[in-house]
Amino acid sequence: MFKVMRNGENRIDVEFSGKLDSAEMRVALDELIEQSEGIEHGLMLYRIGDFSLPTLGALGVELSRIPQLFRFVRRFDRMAVVAGKEWLRKASEIEGALIPGLQIKAFDLTQEEQAEAWLRRE
Repeated sequence: MFKVMRNGENRIDVEFSGKLDSAEMRVALDELIEQSEGIEHGLMLYRIGDFSLPTLGALGVELSRIPQLFRFVRRFDRMAVVAGKEWLRKASEIEGALIPGLQIKAFDLTQEEQAEAWLRRE
């Protein structure tokens, strides 16, 4: 499952669980890009449930859209990742260190309130 919801003027919330194949990845990326239209200095809350690695086809779709994804990421200043698995939280923060202009902070499933507070801070 991959769900994207616009949550105000400059924020989107993403919920992800399961495994994405190439068709689902296409839909997910289209939805992310569409929901983020017009956002500047945005915030994102990313909830990761039961996670499975995407299929090779899904990774191929993602790689084919790298230019669009770079434009998408530049719309956001902060992303809070809420995930139950430690390795996903670590990977998210490493990704944040590699993307200029984007702060990513990871939180455990029990820390969603702290994630919300971190996103709202000025």
